[in-house]
Amino acid sequence: MAHSLTTPPILSTAPEVEEEESGLDFFYDKPGTLPGTLDLDPNDPPPELILIYYNQASATRIMLDHPEDCLPYLANTNSVCWLDVQGLGNTDTWQRMSQVFQFHPIALEDVVNLPQRPKVVVYENPDHIVIVAQMVMLTPEAETHKEQVSLILGNNYLITVQEEPRFDCLQPVRDRIRINQGALRKHGADYLAYAILDAIIDGYFPVLEDYSDRLEDLEDEVLFKSNRGTLERIYETKREILFLRRTIWSQREALYSLVRDRTHLIGKKTRVYLQDCYDHAVNLVDMLETYRELASDLTNLYLSSISNKMNEIMKFLTIVSAIFIPLTFIAGLYGMNFDPDKSPLNMPELDWYWGYPVCLAVMLITALGLIFYFWRRGWFEDFSKVKRPDLSKRQ
Repeated sequence: MAHSLTTPPILSTAPEVEEEESGLDFFYDKPGTLPGTLDLDPNDPPPELILIYYNQASATRIMLDHPEDCLPYLANTNSVCWLDVQGLGNTDTWQRMSQVFQFHPIALEDVVNLPQRPKVVVYENPDHIVIVAQMVMLTPEAETHKEQVSLILGNNYLITVQEEPRFDCLQPVRDRIRINQGALRKHGADYLAYAILDAIIDGYFPVLEDYSDRLEDLEDEVLFKSNRGTLERIYETKREILFLRRTIWSQREALYSLVRDRTHLIGKKTRVYLQDCYDHAVNLVDMLETYRELASDLTNLYLSSISNKMNEIMKFLTIVSAIFIPLTFIAGLYGMNFDPDKSPLNMPELDWYWGYPVCLAVMLITALGLIFYFWRRGWFEDFSKVKRPDLSKRQ
């Protein structure tokens, strides 16, 4: 099988603008950079090249040293070649990959320069499809791992490129090929591309379940034990949900373009499965919309909770002031220096035997009367606290 050489990608050492730590900004080239420029260190070690070569009868996993080692396997059009590239590697490796598989020069820019927006690009000459997807999954340490996975689909081959080979959600696909489970080995490279995309989409669901639990914990924290760090955690969760929504929204559109656009590289039967994958992506978008609204509601609930607490403090101070106002009046009245010897109208109760106890009793009765009045009006009820429901009584 003859392979003609194509124009290799342009190598450049010019600095590019990278994404911020927030994860909300994607890669873009420095203004004036030539198309097809790759942002790779030429001194980096080459990536691991794992070839999974299979048909309905057998499957073989081979470690390749060089991209040119794929040529004998590509000649057999009755089998599928899955080249699993783990790690980005260096510029020399991708230059050789471009010569072997006849990549369009711009195609490698989307694959190598990370991160990119999820998308699908169809190249007619030479004939291949570039699919950029964002993989989000939970690690064994229950941390969220984000990574770009790029797919290059040809007539009888599929190339996947991973940035971090330590974590991925593609191992079930590899196992299905190895043990011949399902219909994966009965179909071509387009069905393999669907299986990988479906695994990437399914990897979002455990992540969203984790965010659901986090939102429930934040809701309890806001209602019962909010502090200064609560609002920070709410905003951090809200930003992460916004990033996931932005990612899966683009991923949904990319899947829809695979279903809608007609190309001979994706068969009619495979489009039916891609439609199901697209439906899963739509469900993810709906779930993320709900979580985003819940996060916004938590922000409003936190601010309302803080306002209610402030109102309770002001109400308490008002009640204390209202109780002590008449007591202060009585104490101030009897603090006036009128001489009862000058006139019988000048505080005659100062000469009473029980005058002091009577004054204290009047003050105590006044305070207790006001407290009883405020209690009957419901002013002592703390509206800033929400009682936890007793779930054991529910049937």
